[in-house]
Amino acid sequence: MTDSSSARHTARADPVHVTVWGEDNVEGPPAVFVHGILTWGDDDRYGFAAQRPLADRYRLLLMDRRGYGRSPDVERSDWAVDAEDIIGLLGSGAHLVGHAYGGVGALAAAVQRPDLIRSLTLIQPGALRPAERHPVVAQALARARTATAALPAGLTAKEFLRAATESVGMATPEATAWRLRAAASTMTELPCWDADIPLTPLSDARFPKLMISGDWEGAPEQYRKYAGEPLIACARHIAEAIGAEHLTVPGYYPHVQQPQRVNTALGKLWSGTAHA
Repeated sequence: MTDSSSARHTARADPVHVTVWGEDNVEGPPAVFVHGILTWGDDDRYGFAAQRPLADRYRLLLMDRRGYGRSPDVERSDWAVDAEDIIGLLGSGAHLVGHAYGGVGALAAAVQRPDLIRSLTLIQPGALRPAERHPVVAQALARARTATAALPAGLTAKEFLRAATESVGMATPEATAWRLRAAASTMTELPCWDADIPLTPLSDARFPKLMISGDWEGAPEQYRKYAGEPLIACARHIAEAIGAEHLTVPGYYPHVQQPQRVNTALGKLWSGTAHA
């Protein structure tokens, strides 16, 4: 499928599907985007649909993680396998953007192949373990481990989708086939918050790094307490540990709620490394 007005097409590259925007743009390296949970690459609710304006200048590769979007089914989604898939999309070098679970795969890919990374942008990555000494993060890890172990047998994807959103005061999205498939993959995937990813190699890496997080103002109280506060603490810790610039924007879903600010920051970062 091709949209000539924006140079958008979809292409299946084994083992993951990639949506390509700005196909004919050659201003510097391409940018690979990796989504989080309950979503897929070009989803307009939680994914990167709002980053499409960047395709006016750059070639964007929106990866659907295994078990999500148009990518093949998988028995269990895995951030370490995501990292391998990401590396396969970097070509001779690319900018890398990862959100939430996708941010953990992006971290792992950057540690393994820093030579292929032209810049690294992390949007509230879900790696809690690197900051586990922080009391708020330690509590979040304990809750996550307990909750994962206590998932009831026979829970359906629709029930999980509702529980994952309503339990923190969020509106439940429409249970479309794609959303339910994403929920089913999220239910069984390898927890990203316990990923033990070394940060020192990224501190030593010479490519520019950007951390983007929300201030979580306006978020439902439970969502801010149980998700926002740990993610804020982790973002600060990881940004300091790897030497990343840290951009904080209003809200709690930066690339969705503040697309203009996020897109401006990405454009600035990429233009500074256009010929790297």
